[in-house]
Amino acid sequence: GGAVEILIERILSQTSALCHMRASKPAKAGSCVNLNGGRKLLVSGREGELFKIETVNGQSVLDVLNAEGHIPLPPYIDREDEPLDRERYQTVYSREPGAVAAPTAGLHFDEPQLQELKKLGINMAFCTLHVGAGTFQPVREDDISAHHMHSEFVHLSKEVADAVIKARREGHRVIAVGTTAVRSLESAALQAEKDGCSDVIAPFSADTSIFIYPGYRYRAVDALITNFHLPESTLIMLVAAFAGYSHTMKAYEHAVKDAYKFFSYGDCMFITKNEKAYQDLPPSALAKQD
Repeated sequence: GGAVEILIERILSQTSALCHMRASKPAKAGSCVNLNGGRKLLVSGREGELFKIETVNGQSVLDVLNAEGHIPLPPYIDREDEPLDRERYQTVYSREPGAVAAPTAGLHFDEPQLQELKKLGINMAFCTLHVGAGTFQPVREDDISAHHMHSEFVHLSKEVADAVIKARREGHRVIAVGTTAVRSLESAALQAEKDGCSDVIAPFSADTSIFIYPGYRYRAVDALITNFHLPESTLIMLVAAFAGYSHTMKAYEHAVKDAYKFFSYGDCMFITKNEKAYQDLPPSALAKQD
């Protein structure tokens, strides 16, 4: 007995998923979890820190989630989820279910804005990254390179890769909306480089555990729209690698001083790529190099 909280990390099939499970005692393989609405889930095993669960009687995982689940708001939003969150905590261009969180930089755009941008001649392309909970785990290692990122699934189609290649060839910028888009594009670019591809990027559909931190040299992204992130997070490290550590710290000092709103429902910033950002490192990194 006892209460159990389940956070779906990844849907594996129509009837199974990997999840985080919080309970007074670790669930054992073969045990059942009774949901509030009367449905049941079977715990069929573990994969590392995650539990594998299966629905009973062939029910769809998505059907169970829609009937029984709650929007997994970030822990810093200290309230219960509300019906409006199903609409607000989601981008207007979302298509594929599977992430544990919304790509919050995209929350700043609505349909009229997207149409106005298209009228201005701005081309758009959409990729998918199923954000995992590991993205939000703080970095607790003294040596940040020792931090382990959990893998997340990325699908970047040929259409998106071709759009990036075309933009670069025509002298246009590739602007990523959110750190999820950055990780998708850079994962595809790194794989293309590894495969000896002549273009900056190629289609990519696989798991990625990319961890971008100061010292990283960006391949595919020229500008970034992103929210203000938690300290010690992998996300602020990605931003520091893009803008440079000192520029990032100055931007955050200004944001705090002028009471900008942080995190998911907060303000965002537009960052252009600092070509020398890989040389602008945190003091701790400089000390290690010395």
